[in-house]
Amino acid sequence: MSEEEWDRFLRETVTGAAGAPVEPSARAREVERRLRERSGQPPEGWRTYAPARPRRRTGWYVTGMIAVVALLVVGLFPEQVVGWFGGDDGGRGGAPSAAESQSPRKAPGAGPALRPTLAEPFRGSPAADWADGAAGITVPPAEATGWMDAAQVERALRQSRDFLVAAGLDSRVLRGERPTEAIALLNPHQADIQEYLRTALSSAAPTDKTDPLLLFSRFRPDQSRLVGDVVKTRGRLTYREGKQGAVEVTADVTFVYPVTPAAEGGQDAEVVRTIVRRAVVMSWDDPAEVVTEPGTLSLVSYALDMTNGGCSAPTGYFVPPFGAADEPVDEAHRIDPYDRSKPLDTGNGTTSTGDSCASATRS
Repeated sequence: MSEEEWDRFLRETVTGAAGAPVEPSARAREVERRLRERSGQPPEGWRTYAPARPRRRTGWYVTGMIAVVALLVVGLFPEQVVGWFGGDDGGRGGAPSAAESQSPRKAPGAGPALRPTLAEPFRGSPAADWADGAAGITVPPAEATGWMDAAQVERALRQSRDFLVAAGLDSRVLRGERPTEAIALLNPHQADIQEYLRTALSSAAPTDKTDPLLLFSRFRPDQSRLVGDVVKTRGRLTYREGKQGAVEVTADVTFVYPVTPAAEGGQDAEVVRTIVRRAVVMSWDDPAEVVTEPGTLSLVSYALDMTNGGCSAPTGYFVPPFGAADEPVDEAHRIDPYDRSKPLDTGNGTTSTGDSCASATRS
């Protein structure tokens, strides 16, 4: 130790180091003791250690609990939560819409009026957030109904959806080919339907009652072609016990087909969305009551509502109105093709748009 450090040590020993604890005098300790006795607090030694009290974090616990509850609500009731923030608005590129498990109360919310393109054929449409193909058709849980047990009902529901897929999503049928797979699911002993099929698929000039579009989605390949491989869908199946113990399945599904002129191939080619809503009632009959074949269904009724599918006499194919985007529309007959809150007329073999050729408020 150097002489300077030794001198500093001696001085601090005599005078006390800076910041060192100083023991209170006897008088100070006596005054403090009397004050504590008057306040009812127990005496505390001057060297006694008093640990700091931990701070309560009640705010964090409450916030965490609220977050957990919110996540549970969103997970259990997604459609209701969407409704709190503007309804089933098909957010045009946001999170996919929840599957439709019940009839919506109102039409999807309006988004930016953007025209579709070859790269984004569903741009500016509620269908942008819908599911692709068969995934957009909700199938309910199966329970024993009529003459069928739960397993048979589940099979009937699955095959009912298969019929919709074969009639409205099969790429070959969309190109105008014969809907072989869909026909195979129809009861061959249902005389009126078999007659409709023969007439509808062979006539060069179908009528309103024999138009194949009542059941099948078809485009003339020399007029238009589908943009990409995706058709957007939204809808559901429901079922109940029908006549003579049959299981009656009702389908209510909207299909959105983006198409472009067959002759155009440039990046700026026009894209039109043909929107078709179908309502089909199918009966899975008890073979002890009705003549049928295993794995086939009977049609009770079928109807469609379409926009951008043609306004002239039936041709058996959808005819998209290419080049008509800027033409004036009939304000007296405007409909929202995405509004699924209103029931569709299911009268046998009808086209609900009829001769009015309503204009779409959006597509």
